[in-house]
Amino acid sequence: MKKLLRQGRSIALAPPLYGLLLGLGLMSLGWNLVAMLLQPLLPPHVARPLGRRVIAGAYRSFWCLASLTGMMRIDARCLDALRDEPGLIIAANHPSMLDALLLVARLPRSACIMKAGLMKNVFLGAGARLAHYIRNDSAHTMVRLAVQDLRRGGQLVIFPEGTRTVTPPLDAFRPGVTLIAKLAPAPIQTVFIDTDSPYLGKGWPLWRVPPLPLVFTLRLGERFAPSPDSAALLQQLEQYFRHSLEQSASDAPPACQTLRAPISS
Repeated sequence: MKKLLRQGRSIALAPPLYGLLLGLGLMSLGWNLVAMLLQPLLPPHVARPLGRRVIAGAYRSFWCLASLTGMMRIDARCLDALRDEPGLIIAANHPSMLDALLLVARLPRSACIMKAGLMKNVFLGAGARLAHYIRNDSAHTMVRLAVQDLRRGGQLVIFPEGTRTVTPPLDAFRPGVTLIAKLAPAPIQTVFIDTDSPYLGKGWPLWRVPPLPLVFTLRLGERFAPSPDSAALLQQLEQYFRHSLEQSASDAPPACQTLRAPISS
């Protein structure tokens, strides 16, 4: 009976969910048209914070509306403790296509690393370029731009798996995050994204109706200091993520006991 009730609720909420996603797409398209006009007019020191604040505000509005309508239950309050901290790398697991939106909504200083093809996307490209998001077509250029941004006081949102998780709970980490931390130098704040929904995970098409409401909980993990041995730190970071994600939700540490997570060296 509970299963039938949940299926019925999902079917009833599907139209407003996709209406919301359509609204997000139209809002993104509108801002990208504006960003396309602003980009050649604004100097980088003005364009960068403006672009990031607008993107964060748009995503945060989307999540608020989705929560108010009952389609999603999102607890990302713990990220607010990181909001104004300069020169910080935020590393998270990557179960869903929605993860970057969840993080950026609470972190208006942050830049994302994006696939190079998305920089030409009509819904994302101009806004991402205005915000000086970082493209990943060249590993050397990606690392250099990320280091420069962190040294200027920005934040970097990065998913060390490199793509959405294929084999839960975690795929092998790709090099990059710990090298950036070493060169910046910048600490790595770990963030865990917990969800019981397969929606927009690897292999889940956008049009397929998910179980609703979607539930996402974000919690802070340990903070890792940069290390001269970036390869060893990468291995340590992956082991920490894997161990933490294999814990049951009831065993997971409280998310918001302190403003800052403990530091590991």
